[in-house]
Amino acid sequence: MAKVAVKKKKKITVFDVVNTIVFILISLLILVPIWKVLVDSLDLRTSYGMSLWPKEFGFDGYITVFSNPTLYKPFLISVVTTVCGTALGLLLCTLGGYVLIQWKMPGRNILAGLLLFTMIFEGGMIPTYLVVNKMQLTNTLFSVIFIPAINIYNLVLMRNFFEGIPNALFEAAEIDGCTPMQIFYKIVLPLSKAALASIGLMFAVTYWNDYTNFKIYITNADLYNFQMKLRSMIMGSDLPTALGGATENTVKNAAVMVAIIPFMIVYPFCQKYFISGMNLGAVKE
Repeated sequence: MAKVAVKKKKKITVFDVVNTIVFILISLLILVPIWKVLVDSLDLRTSYGMSLWPKEFGFDGYITVFSNPTLYKPFLISVVTTVCGTALGLLLCTLGGYVLIQWKMPGRNILAGLLLFTMIFEGGMIPTYLVVNKMQLTNTLFSVIFIPAINIYNLVLMRNFFEGIPNALFEAAEIDGCTPMQIFYKIVLPLSKAALASIGLMFAVTYWNDYTNFKIYITNADLYNFQMKLRSMIMGSDLPTALGGATENTVKNAAVMVAIIPFMIVYPFCQKYFISGMNLGAVKE
């Protein structure tokens, strides 16, 4: 008679129980405040404390955010700086990382050493401001786009991704007559989708949540991004006129949700690339 395979049940340990409880508590600590802000953003009544559902449901808070010029203009500025800054940051990181894997290039080690030196020692806030001011970039969006785009950590991370590409591919491309730039955009970039997605997501989050650079280099209120406007609203110094039945509390919470919703939508689609991108280059064979 044929033996019937009996699947053994996994024994539940104390660690499994404690681990599950800890993760549930952490999830609640994250989800409960977000749920409160979401409920308050849809509640047309001014309410305090925790409510599971809006007492008077309405989208007037979100309508105020997207129809009031003092709110949607900073939102558009955040979108523009995020898109342009992410594209520029990826361009600099990919080109810089590709240069650093050119083993035959004279002075490659010196260049890599200088770049790594800036990760430990940097000019500081005041010297950087003086340089930006001398270049007449203050009160322009160029200052808040260029400065975060020069990120040596992301450049080194991209270089590590490129080092994981087999040298045989580069040699085969050279034999076929490809120039270094053709190798870059025909071989290196297509094989680095995970790296581009993960590092691009880092850049996008940095630009979207940028507050410090706008505070330092931008004094013209017409060039403030959404984070600057959101802080002034929360502090109560620059509240917009609520439309319809929305209250000031409704508009505040709606603005907070608008600030966090974009990446709540993007993260699930980029999670696969983000996890694989963070693992690539971490272990060398």
